[in-house]
This record gives sequence, structure tokens and C-alpha cells, in this order.
Amino acid sequence: MVQHFVHVSSPLLLVLLAAMIAATQAVEYTVTNTALATAGGVRFRDQIGAAYAKQTMDSATHFIWRTFQQQNSPADRKNVQKVSLFVEDKDGVAYTTNNEIHLSSRYVGSYTGDLRREVSGVLYHEMTHVWQWDGNGQANGGLIEGIADFVRLKAGYAPSHWVKPGQGDKWDQGYDVTAYFLDYCNSLRNGFVAELNKKMRSGYSDHYFVDLLGKSVDQLWKDYKAKYGN
Repeated sequence: MVQHFVHVSSPLLLVLLAAMIAATQAVEYTVTNTALATAGGVRFRDQIGAAYAKQTMDSATHFIWRTFQQQNSPADRKNVQKVSLFVEDKDGVAYTTNNEIHLSSRYVGSYTGDLRREVSGVLYHEMTHVWQWDGNGQANGGLIEGIADFVRLKAGYAPSHWVKPGQGDKWDQGYDVTAYFLDYCNSLRNGFVAELNKKMRSGYSDHYFVDLLGKSVDQLWKDYKAKYGN
């Protein structure tokens, strides 16, 4: 029997390998607008749209992977195959549970600024909740929300109504306060937030700050406040 071998050039092989890697990293995104009977639901359809929302969710995913230093290490991140966005007639802004993002059409309808920028920022925040580790349930909510807003900050979607750097009462106050504090910590050690997130895969302790930065989180907070004259 004569065996025939097909020669594959190196450039073509690299393209095939890249395609295989991309396929293994593919995440499916869905958008369901159940609020089309409301002004906010219609505004989402007309000014945002499903296609833009999916594109933003995908861009957020890859940005988060890079921020958490997981772009080329699938084993270090959650095994998420699908993320769904639901636009619903309810109060609040948005929340995420079980890889589902629930966005308030009432918020969309009442927002007076740049709607696309705001929704993009909200999606980056909520997509972070999809991918981040939560200390196996041990990390406090302020830190979890702070990391999500840190990602939003680094992506360039910090809104004007956020506090200024250095403001806040405690390091784990959450959201923008904690985001700016984490940005300060990240300036002391580039990749700090990525390393902190990695440690939070199996548990959580405030001592992680000592492990990574050599100071207690309370001392780091004092240093941070002092930097901004507070």
C-alpha cells in the first residue's frame, strides 16, 4: 500500500493552529430583550442593539483575560462556554448570576449621557463577574465589586460620577473606591490585580496583600490616602 503525505507549509500550519486555539477559546453570547414594551427596551434596541452588545461582551472577555493574565492560559480561567444578556423591566442597573447578565431597561431609558459608553462600561463590569474568581465564596463583596470596577477603569469606561482617586472611607468599600485603591496597588507591582485574582481561585485572605506587596492592606490603604493628602 502506498501512503501519501500532504506537506503543510509552516505558515499554513501556524494559521491552522491559531484557528484551533481560537476555536477552543470561543464563547457564545446571546442577547434577549424582554422589555420592548418599555421606553428603555426600545432605546436599547435602537441605540445599542444585540450585535453591538455581543461585540462588546466579546471584547470585554478578551480584555479581562489580558488583565488577569489568562489570555494564553485557559486552564487558569473559568470554563465558561456561554454568556447571556437579558434586558429586563426592573429597577437598579445590572447584576450577574450563573453567567447571565441582567440589565435594567429602566436604567437604559433614564440615562442622560452617552448611552453606548455607559452600557459598554456596565458590560465590562458585569463580564468581570463572569470571569473573576471569588475566593471560593470567601472574599468580601466590596473587593469583588472593586475588581470589576478596576477592569472598567482600565478599559477606559470610568464614568464622571465616580469618586476621585484617594476618596473613600475604607479599602473594601467597593466599586469605584476600591477600584482606585486597587489601581494604586497595581502601580506598586504591575500585575498585582491579576496575581490577586489568581490567588482567589481557591480561597481568600487579607494576607494576600502582604504576600504580594509586603504590607498589610490597612497599611496600604493609609499609604494610599496619604498620597492624595487624605
